[in-house]
Amino acid sequence: MDPSSTVDAVELRHLRGFLAVADELSFTHAAAALGIGQPALTRTVRALEEAVSTRLVDRTTRHVDLTDAGRRLRDDLAPLLTRLDAALRAPGAGRPELRLGFTSMLPEACGPLTTAFKEATGALVRLVRRDEPLAGLTSGACDVAVVRGELPEGVRGRKLLDEPRVAVLARGSRALAGRRVVDWAELAAYPLVVNTVTGTTRPELWPAGRRPDLACTAGNVDEWLEAVAADHGVGVAPEPVARRYAHSGLRYVRLKNAPPVTVHLAVPTQDPHPLADRYLRTATG
Repeated sequence: MDPSSTVDAVELRHLRGFLAVADELSFTHAAAALGIGQPALTRTVRALEEAVSTRLVDRTTRHVDLTDAGRRLRDDLAPLLTRLDAALRAPGAGRPELRLGFTSMLPEACGPLTTAFKEATGALVRLVRRDEPLAGLTSGACDVAVVRGELPEGVRGRKLLDEPRVAVLARGSRALAGRRVVDWAELAAYPLVVNTVTGTTRPELWPAGRRPDLACTAGNVDEWLEAVAADHGVGVAPEPVARRYAHSGLRYVRLKNAPPVTVHLAVPTQDPHPLADRYLRTATG
């Protein structure tokens, strides 16, 4: 196929529809976010697939996921459409906006930081929560993200603070019964419940040969909390995050010698939002 004919066949609505599905991984939720009907969105995505002669979305009656080609297109398109939206806004039509992404909760430090940024730039800051490892930064859902843990390739940032870890257990669990403080090394004896999407604690943090077994995994904070409350295993999380999600079936145990969780403000390495670096500079005073 002539590449120019492919470009001519693709409309902006096709790209926006595809990105909405890629973000939500649900045609129902994506259609609601766009304010259109689900059948219309399905036809829009199918038209894009026909234009590029490639399947972009795997869908069944119960499951929606991106193909490898779909993931590549999402990663390429998301920052481009963000910049296009900014370019198409008429000058003076409104205040610039920066989207600040997070997963489980924002650190308290982000409050005064955001206030200082808005006062200095006159920009709006919109908060975006995503149950994704980088809070939607690589998919284009946000412009700056609060990231707990190490930064992967493709993003850069500044350290904001360190957070202590705390052990989380079912209130009726016999594990660590009566203990108020536990050494990090002792936890290796207990099965671990791991949030594999946005969590910060995995068995690999312990030395080889002295690592906890994996009890079960969860895909978001709510699943993780319920698994721990059901006594499937011990959970470990940054203390502010664990205590933010109060649960009558949980108790907390302070940890000694646990590696802290580093909290970063992160932006994409390539083509960041024009105000993203200004937000990072505000964090350093």
